[in-house]
Amino acid sequence: MAESAPQTFTPSPFAMPLDQAMRTQRAIRRLKPDPVDDALILKCIELALRAPTGSNAQNWEFIVVKDRAVKARLGQLNRSAFNIYGPLGRWMMGRQGNAPMLRILDAVQWQADHFEEIPVVVVACLRQFIPPWPSIAASSMYGSIYPSVQNLLLAARATGLGAALITLPLWSKLLARWTLGLPWNVTPCAVIPMGWPIGKYGPTTRRPVGEVVSLDRFGNRAFL
Repeated sequence: MAESAPQTFTPSPFAMPLDQAMRTQRAIRRLKPDPVDDALILKCIELALRAPTGSNAQNWEFIVVKDRAVKARLGQLNRSAFNIYGPLGRWMMGRQGNAPMLRILDAVQWQADHFEEIPVVVVACLRQFIPPWPSIAASSMYGSIYPSVQNLLLAARATGLGAALITLPLWSKLLARWTLGLPWNVTPCAVIPMGWPIGKYGPTTRRPVGEVVSLDRFGNRAFL
């Protein structure tokens, strides 16, 4: 009887412990142009859909943008906003001598310059018109999409993909809707460029928890 071929074990790309994914997650803006498997992106979005939504409405919509012409239009919207924000930010950070923030601005500039080359851009939307007023209504509605975006970012980290949440391409909701063919009652809320990172995930530095947590009233740093 012929022996069966030895089986090889391929670990799941989502096997990273949650704690590790959360501790090593960071905004990755420099991405390779290499293609990303559709099944991998869809799995990340499937995990994004596990997030809670207000009243369990599950009113997400995700646009996966791969067409270079559509990415070019989103990229132009992104650059239009960054052409104002970028120089102002550099001037302010330069005056403060904030070298880390200047390095972040360099990465944002790289992303703006190479937007069309990013293999996948996911636009997270709500199937809902978000009124500008009252503010509590807008805050409540956005609360139904951002948990799913965080799930998407953690899923990307777990599988080794680079990703970052950006909003500059959405400075004009009207132009963004036109670019993506969105009806009036679907609101784009966040843009997540995704791809294989150039370089490696580096360590993240954060303030100690006791410095940002107050007990009962602001400023009572009881946990320091």
